[in-house]
Amino acid sequence: MKKIAVIGLGYVGLPLAVAFGEKREVVGFDINTKRIRELAAGEDITREVTREELGIASGLSFTDGLDSIRDCRVFIVTVPTPIDEFKSPDLTPLVKASETVGKVLKKGDIVIYESTVYPGATEEVCVPVLEKISGLTFNKDFFAGYSPERINPGDKEHRVTTIKKVTSGSTPDIADEVDALYADIITAGTHKASSIKVAEAAKVIENTQRDLNIALMNELSMIFTRLGIDTHEVLAAAGTKWNFLPFKPGLVGGHCIGVDPYYLTHKAQAVGYHPEVILAGRRVNDNMGPYAAAELIKCMIKSGQTISGARVLILGLTFKENCPDLRNTRVIDVVNELQEFGCQVDVADCWADNEEAQHEYGITLVRDLQAGLYDAVILAVPHNEYTNMSESDLRALLNAKGVLFDLKGVLPLGASDLRL
Repeated sequence: MKKIAVIGLGYVGLPLAVAFGEKREVVGFDINTKRIRELAAGEDITREVTREELGIASGLSFTDGLDSIRDCRVFIVTVPTPIDEFKSPDLTPLVKASETVGKVLKKGDIVIYESTVYPGATEEVCVPVLEKISGLTFNKDFFAGYSPERINPGDKEHRVTTIKKVTSGSTPDIADEVDALYADIITAGTHKASSIKVAEAAKVIENTQRDLNIALMNELSMIFTRLGIDTHEVLAAAGTKWNFLPFKPGLVGGHCIGVDPYYLTHKAQAVGYHPEVILAGRRVNDNMGPYAAAELIKCMIKSGQTISGARVLILGLTFKENCPDLRNTRVIDVVNELQEFGCQVDVADCWADNEEAQHEYGITLVRDLQAGLYDAVILAVPHNEYTNMSESDLRALLNAKGVLFDLKGVLPLGASDLRL
């Protein structure tokens, strides 16, 4: 069996490397030396893989050195694909990873990309880099594949091996080989796409579809608030019909749903089409943080509070519950907007890394929660540790006029003073 190198050992790359490591020889490569040391010691700070799972993957080793991957024949690239400050695709990590692979690429090797991109990016952006650095010719000396990641951070039920995998290759034979490679570890089965572009497009619309559905719920929430109707009661009633989709309003962040649509719209505009519906959904979701903050301020004023200098506690900073991932969290929008109103904002998160929160957002996380201190408490991210708190536990953090804001609507009806 061909030796595999997995390039990038984050939320996507590590679980994949572990799955392959149970079957064959795999080298996990990452430029983060600290990350390599931690994994070699059996510690995964993302909490996606346990120490026991790392131990079972007997064929897996870790490195930050090129020499350790020179003899690999299959390279799987799983680096982030973020957006920049102008909401345009930032392919820098993908290009740098391609440069790295190009330095060790040999005749007959296959490079498979899992990072989310716009249709055409693998062959238009990555392959030319591989050719330039290696001096080899695409589809003659080396080949490419694309198999989009479907990792759901924090989800212990839907794991890399139990989610059906889309595969593709740059030639029919390579498509078969890539499909067989993944079929060896994916118990849920594979779906072989007809081309790399089709596989790329399939991935980017998965999250675009979710983004638009959540945008609809967010817009409905704004409408129902003005009508004096509880949105979650409406959704519960509508959900009694078998084909009503169970989406809810909320902040849309993370490395996928809040980012991927911009990759598709970028490519659409490049070929002369302005995607109105997708961008409209993005505008709605991007504005939900400031909207939530404004709704809280209204509620605090009605309760007789002075806003300037008010103390607000936000429970949760990560982009989703029961996950330490802080990438592109939109909770920061709520923090910033409340500070613009003059509030003093404390943020607590039992899952997040304080050093990362400080580095990425300038936030020092509060660890000890003081009773009776706050004018408002926002349950922003429903980690189990927070949803297991009773209403009285949460209200104990508030002063006499304090407001409890259940941002995601996870508490029972009537338990909070406000929810989206």
